[in-house]
Amino acid sequence: MAFTDPEKNVAELHLRDGMIIADFGAGMGAHATAAGKRVGDHGRVYAIEVQRDFLQNIKTAAREAKLANIDVIWGDIEVLHGTKIADNSVDAVMMTNIFFQVEDNKIMLTEAFRILKKGGKALVVDWTDSFGGLGPHPRDVIVEQAAKRMLGETGFAVERTFPAGDHHYGIIAIKP
Repeated sequence: MAFTDPEKNVAELHLRDGMIIADFGAGMGAHATAAGKRVGDHGRVYAIEVQRDFLQNIKTAAREAKLANIDVIWGDIEVLHGTKIADNSVDAVMMTNIFFQVEDNKIMLTEAFRILKKGGKALVVDWTDSFGGLGPHPRDVIVEQAAKRMLGETGFAVERTFPAGDHHYGIIAIKP
C-alpha cells in the first residue's frame, strides 16, 4: 500500500533542467532524489535536515541514484536563516510530511518564503489523517484548510491542489 509517491508529488512542480530546489526536512531523501532527477546536472537540490542521523541516508540515496546535484545541509527549518540558504535564491521549496512535526509552521513557511525567488513555488504534501498508527497522532494532523490558511498568512498564493495519495493532500503555492 503506497501512501504517497515522491516522483508524482515532485512532478507537480513542473521542474526543469537547471532549477534550484530546497527540500525542507528531507528525511530519507526520497523527494530530494526525485527532484534531483528532474533538475539535471545543471540544477541543484538542497536537502535540509536537522536530524544528523538522516544526513548519511540522504547522501546514500543520492549516490545510489547516481546524482551529484544533491547537497545535504544540516539545518533547522524552524529558525529564520536556519537553512543557511541565501534570500531569493531557489526556484522551489518542498515540504513533505513535516507540518505535523514542526512546532511553529509560520516560521518554517517564512523561511521558505525568504529563500524562494519571486514566482517560486512551494510544494506541501501532508497527512489528511492518522492511519492505522502511521503518520501523526490525530491531534497533530494539520488539515488542508489550515495549511492553506498558514500559506496565505505567510504571503503565499495557493495556486492549486492535487491528490497526493489516500492519506495525503497536496498543495502548490507561489511566491507572488
